[in-house]
Amino acid sequence: MKSNKNSSRGRQEGKKQTPLSRKRKPQARKSSPKTTVSTTNSSTTASTGIRLNKYIANSGVCSRREADTYIEHGSVEVNGKLVTEMGYKVQPDDIIRFDGTSISPEEKRYILLNKPKNYITTMEDDRGRKTVMELIANASKERIYPVGRLDRNTTGLLLFTNDGDLAKKLTHPKHNVRKLYHASLDRKLDLKDLEKLRGDVIIEGRKVFIDAVSYVDGEPKSEIGIEIHSGRNRIVRKIFEHVGYKVNKLDRVVFAELTKKNLPRGRWRPLTNQEVNNLKML
Repeated sequence: MKSNKNSSRGRQEGKKQTPLSRKRKPQARKSSPKTTVSTTNSSTTASTGIRLNKYIANSGVCSRREADTYIEHGSVEVNGKLVTEMGYKVQPDDIIRFDGTSISPEEKRYILLNKPKNYITTMEDDRGRKTVMELIANASKERIYPVGRLDRNTTGLLLFTNDGDLAKKLTHPKHNVRKLYHASLDRKLDLKDLEKLRGDVIIEGRKVFIDAVSYVDGEPKSEIGIEIHSGRNRIVRKIFEHVGYKVNKLDRVVFAELTKKNLPRGRWRPLTNQEVNNLKML
């Protein structure tokens, strides 16, 4: 597919993606005579260490935002003392307990899945539908979650990780993370409509930045390659609906320079160290 060099990049806001909340709601703990509530770090350590909510998130318990709620409601102890202070910093030799269980930062994991149809991109589903988590159930003992989304009928590349900083980077449009899709339309795409997609496209009152769009070489004119960096829900399908076409099949063939090479549909693999380094340098 040829690149559209005249396209604009990187000003559209993307959806923020966070891991699924824990099933139970945090409840305030009753004070214990043996528990001391810590409200501040000492002056010698306040400028060092990492924030407690980040430490908890790195341990795979929940997201940073969720961790703040659990801290506030008395679920976390540091060195045997209850900590409810927002912004508390943890030191390397501190012992952290969450609901009475010791926790420590997880090793970072990076898993690439070639998603098949009829799986939804969520951690679990209360309607009993199949989720992508079933496909990578044995991929990692750490709590990993999908980076971005693919709708139920869209196939292709989906990344999973417990590296929150990288996940945030890959889903924010300002970083221009490349996403290349192969769309099979219900009929041939007229050249005039192809040219429309190379101009300004406004969907739901917001401009869509299409980085490149063209016919797929050697295929019927209903087979289209389209490159975007938007994270909006079902945006590729909406782009073609905007000019009067229906997408019968949609496959993500490139994500952040990762490809489906040697990765059959429904299978997963860990990223290589080089691939992880490349993602962090994007």
